[in-house]
Amino acid sequence: MNNRLRELREHQGWSQAELAQRLEVSRQTVNALETGKYDPSLPLAFRIARLFDCRIEDVFLPDAP
Repeated sequence: MNNRLRELREHQGWSQAELAQRLEVSRQTVNALETGKYDPSLPLAFRIARLFDCRIEDVFLPDAP
């Protein structure tokens, strides 16, 4: 699954560690999300969308066919 997490995080001026702290996850989790190595649980996806004041679909994009 592709996502805009890095773009959204950088727009806020946050480091991976700062975003991780806000989401209550590890920095490694943020890195894995940003690089597409990890798909978030539904509760985490909702927390991410809420943090950036957008919809889940605005953060996470389906893979191209």
